Amino acid sequence: MVVLAELAFSTSDLAQVRFAVSPMWEVAPSFRLLRSATTHPVHRPWADQVRPRLVAAGLDRGWLCELILPTGGYVPDFLNPAPAGPAPTPAAERDAIRAAPADRVRQDLDHLARHQGTLGPRLRALHNDPQGLLAKVTEEIETYWELALAPYWARIRAVLDADILYRARLAAEHGTGHLLNDLHTSMSWDNNALRMSHRKQPLTRTTAGTGLLLIPSAFTGPGVRTRTTPPDPPQLAYQARGVGSLWQARPVMRADTLSAVLGRSRTLLLSELEIPASTTQLAHRTGLSPAGVSQYLTALRNAGLVSAHRAGRSVLYARTTAAETLLQAAFARPHVDPRRTSGADH
Repeated sequence: MVVLAELAFSTSDLAQVRFAVSPMWEVAPSFRLLRSATTHPVHRPWADQVRPRLVAAGLDRGWLCELILPTGGYVPDFLNPAPAGPAPTPAAERDAIRAAPADRVRQDLDHLARHQGTLGPRLRALHNDPQGLLAKVTEEIETYWELALAPYWARIRAVLDADILYRARLAAEHGTGHLLNDLHTSMSWDNNALRMSHRKQPLTRTTAGTGLLLIPSAFTGPGVRTRTTPPDPPQLAYQARGVGSLWQARPVMRADTLSAVLGRSRTLLLSELEIPASTTQLAHRTGLSPAGVSQYLTALRNAGLVSAHRAGRSVLYARTTAAETLLQAAFARPHVDPRRTSGADH
């Protein structure tokens, strides 16, 4: 049954509309995408890199496989705790999951059982002992985060932050009603209420709590997802603007632009980290020795330009937000004659 939900807004509710970037809101839809039998037109480059790591780590047969159905539908609400601030860390959200009340976990698992018919042995054990087993769930979530999302988080976060900046300006220039009316084609704002079509469940202030928490997402889409667990504010996750270009190859940076400052080899490594890679992979692609690559990566990591993420027996290195900003600025600068620069490594 499809219903038209109508979420009324008081003056207090409007005053409590806010945005948040939530790592956990990326976990479920991205995991589901990796398990899907179809190829996603936007996220295929990411999925092709991550899917083998998922299988190698055994995550294709763990807790998340039972909690997140590959064909869509309900995701247990305790996996998406309400962000306490504008950008909680992955660790903070895992802590919130571990602290979920036992009754909340059991209620969500009962709801999941109604969707899929039954619960497997693992989820039945979780139902019997939430406080004892939620740590196992969050350990697997941490492993998944490090394998699948952490190496790409700087790029994903840039898209999410840009979406929030755009919509905050929209609200400032045209009002909150215009902002809500612009979020998705299934949503409309009229007469102090947000109307949402194509929903399976009603949505009212009695069931949803106060205010509204808007969460842009790289992997949610094309529809919107909601979480309504009073007294938390209702959460609404929607597809962020700019996701279509998330994995597109970026212009190759002129090596001379930064080499005078960082050195040729460190600049080369930053350029190669368009895709997160291990020391061995970088050595193979650049022709540098593994020892040299390790030394340069340590320097870049100490400078806050590279982050390291455990992927099974290897470590993946990725550019940080600071590195992305630096490269964009360098690419935007006019060409400088390399004969007038010093390209030596220091």
